[in-house]
Amino acid sequence: MENTSEMQLLERRLDAWVAASRPYTSGGKVASYIPELSKAPKDALGITILAADGKAASSGDSELRFTLQSISKVFTLILALMDNGEAAVFAKVGMEPTGDNFNSMLKLELVQPGIPFNPLINAGAITVSSLIRGSSPAEKSARILQFFRRLAGNSRLAYDTGVYLSESETGDLNRSMAYLLRDHGVLEGKVDEVLDVYFRHCSIQVDCADLARMALVLACGGVDPLTGETLIPRRCVQIAKTFMTTCGMYNASGEFAIQVGLPAKSGVSGGVLAIVPGRLGIGVVGPALNAKGNSCAGVHLLETISKEMSWSMF
Repeated sequence: MENTSEMQLLERRLDAWVAASRPYTSGGKVASYIPELSKAPKDALGITILAADGKAASSGDSELRFTLQSISKVFTLILALMDNGEAAVFAKVGMEPTGDNFNSMLKLELVQPGIPFNPLINAGAITVSSLIRGSSPAEKSARILQFFRRLAGNSRLAYDTGVYLSESETGDLNRSMAYLLRDHGVLEGKVDEVLDVYFRHCSIQVDCADLARMALVLACGGVDPLTGETLIPRRCVQIAKTFMTTCGMYNASGEFAIQVGLPAKSGVSGGVLAIVPGRLGIGVVGPALNAKGNSCAGVHLLETISKEMSWSMF
């Protein structure tokens, strides 16, 4: 299907698909373990789909701003790979799904060599945050924010200070993981400094259009098709897309691969980034989450669109 006709079809039908998925918000709960996230509107649902030629289709609450949360882990992994190379990164973090909750530390004790199973669970992302180059947490965070701004094509991306402080004040489980990782020799540096970098990149605020632009760069192999600039090496994109497929939707990643069939990454703010390789970047927000931490209505919406548009890679 040509992009033009595909986008025209999306523009005609997107509102109806969003309306059909919105009732699924009633079956979820807004994240509250980070208190600031509990302020999000439970019944919100929005989407932006961006094509490589710059055409976009949006519907619902697509202008709602939300924090990246775990979606940021995809891009900090890429930056760590660009900074250090594969060998150094994967000496500290594994490449396998866990089958456990994203904030579990169970296998750090039970499975040797005691490194996190993958970069998209909290323990793995904390480890990856420690690998970002910079002489201080402030320099590392500034590099991450600048990288995200380039990917989103938005120089105004900024932290949500309220969410950052809320995460920092309630992040005892993440601190426990970090101290365990440090004890195992996986994490280098001061725990509080590493966690400051981690909490900050999770609290970067976006809307669906920003997320779709970031997704489009991945969909196009690391090239921003709207500027022609190569922002990410192709090998790093390949690694990131593989992790998104195998681990991106927490321990519902297998089900998502079967039902939707697109590389994706979710966050507990209700955001979902998804890509149609070579063609489209997708940003979704729906703060009401299911038991596995994914957007109830967002997942239903992506499943509907993928099936209607025959997007599944499998």
